[in-house]
Amino acid sequence: MVSFDLEERIAIVTGASRGIGRAIAEALAEYGAEAILVSRNQKNLETVAAGIREKGGRATAMACNMGDLDAIGALFEKIDERWGRLDILVNNAATNPFFGELAAIDESAWQKTVDVNLKGPFFMIQKAIPLMKAAGKASVVNVSSVNGIRPAAFQGVYSITKGALITMTQAFAKELAGHKIRVNALLPGFTDTQFSSVLMQNKEIYQTVVAQIPLKRHAEPDEMAGAVLYLVSDTASYTTGTCITCDGGLLA
Repeated sequence: MVSFDLEERIAIVTGASRGIGRAIAEALAEYGAEAILVSRNQKNLETVAAGIREKGGRATAMACNMGDLDAIGALFEKIDERWGRLDILVNNAATNPFFGELAAIDESAWQKTVDVNLKGPFFMIQKAIPLMKAAGKASVVNVSSVNGIRPAAFQGVYSITKGALITMTQAFAKELAGHKIRVNALLPGFTDTQFSSVLMQNKEIYQTVVAQIPLKRHAEPDEMAGAVLYLVSDTASYTTGTCITCDGGLLA
């Protein structure tokens, strides 16, 4: 029988205080993992963690800024001290501080986007490697975007970082396969989150986007969780270096 059992697994989910990250964290905990919830806001994380524990799951909130390498280092020191290993890492945290033409973006918005969307996931994986080797086998999922394949209008730098995240996924997958660490990517499409609220709230933009989706609707965050559950479970033991696209058929 196919099993998605994650009992005794230690899992980090970044950007876990809301949206897709929250849905992923809740799903992993539901299937038995100890979910370490990470984002910048400790209070919001505690709310999500409390909800998971109320349902019988295990969750720990640990605030960390994905653009701060010192903070990432401190996060992994805590994880090493408490658990001594790591089975699952989901790099979901992302930002898009600028909506407009590439010619108009300033250096600070560029740097923030690159720091959170690309540098953060890179060094999260780098820091996770020793703990994942200690686990014996492990799985990384980088949450990219359909924008990484087909750049979206006025989201140029965001799209660039998401495309680079796909390449980074493949590079790590090749290097870490010998250590039984699998690395894959999830590419969400148009999903109802605070991150996409600008698009959701503008009726004209919303209708334009949905018209391009064969399923003719947006996704809910929990519709992304199943793909991640597959990728981090033993069911996907022969899956590495690949992208799972959940976009309602947009890229088709």
